[in-house]
Amino acid sequence: MRLFRKKSETKKSIWKKVVDLALTDVRVLGQGMDHESLEELEERLLAADFGVPATLRLVDHVEDRMRRGKVRQGPELAATLRDEVERILTGGDATVGLAENEGEGPTVYLVVGVNGVGKTTSIAKLAWHLVQQGQSVLVAAGDTYRAGAVRQLEEWAGRVGADFIRGQEGGDPAAVAFDAVKAGISRGVDVVIVDTAGRLHTNRGLMVELEKVNRVIGRQLEGAPHETLIVLDATVGQNAVRQVKAFREAVDLTGIILAKMDSSARGGIVVALREEYELPVKLVGLGEAMEDLESFDPEAFLDGVFGEAG
Repeated sequence: MRLFRKKSETKKSIWKKVVDLALTDVRVLGQGMDHESLEELEERLLAADFGVPATLRLVDHVEDRMRRGKVRQGPELAATLRDEVERILTGGDATVGLAENEGEGPTVYLVVGVNGVGKTTSIAKLAWHLVQQGQSVLVAAGDTYRAGAVRQLEEWAGRVGADFIRGQEGGDPAAVAFDAVKAGISRGVDVVIVDTAGRLHTNRGLMVELEKVNRVIGRQLEGAPHETLIVLDATVGQNAVRQVKAFREAVDLTGIILAKMDSSARGGIVVALREEYELPVKLVGLGEAMEDLESFDPEAFLDGVFGEAG
């Protein structure tokens, strides 16, 4: 499922803004490629949150091409980097669109993440886009600990035209998830979005609880959840990678919603997450408005980062 048709007005410029890295000016580096320029390239990639594994892969690839005489000038360097980043983003199971339930019953999305990453607004934006496509949506508030968070999510659901289910304050989040999927089936809803408590990834008790929520959803509807999406704050850099590592120990993550990409984030994190966990960024938050959520477009990312190179 793609939330957006590919449009000529795709915000390619957002990537130029958020990648705090002069790769678009990489011709300066390429005036005379040598060991020193490779070190500078490595520093720039790390500073832009490409992470150590992706950075080493990219620098090694450039060095290999240099040895074979394939990279001598800036344009060749930029094209070489672009090609390798594209391989990272599109290799393996690089499905960008959201999965759908091919069988009976609703499509179920389980949404996880720590507090403060933009999870509630991301869920609201996702629900809004689905409703705009003519789909019926039910949002379930699995955070039974924070009454304020539940009220906020209920308000958003009302605004975007989605049904809403909540549990008792302090109740069992797995029971909320169970009731939500059951209601989705009985009401003939197209999509059920299950929120979870914004938990610290270091809190083992809450992670065990998340495992239970995931199991209950699967028991209620075979094949569900069809996506388990982790919401990450793009501005926190490599801490986002650590969050993915911890949550993967509790649930089988299938994709990323990268929120706050408009807030001076460094876009290399997209490549780092893909290289280290083969986990695709599926949706990108680019602002506060409901429409400011876009399907991740690898080509737009590459065009933004590398400009006309390649």
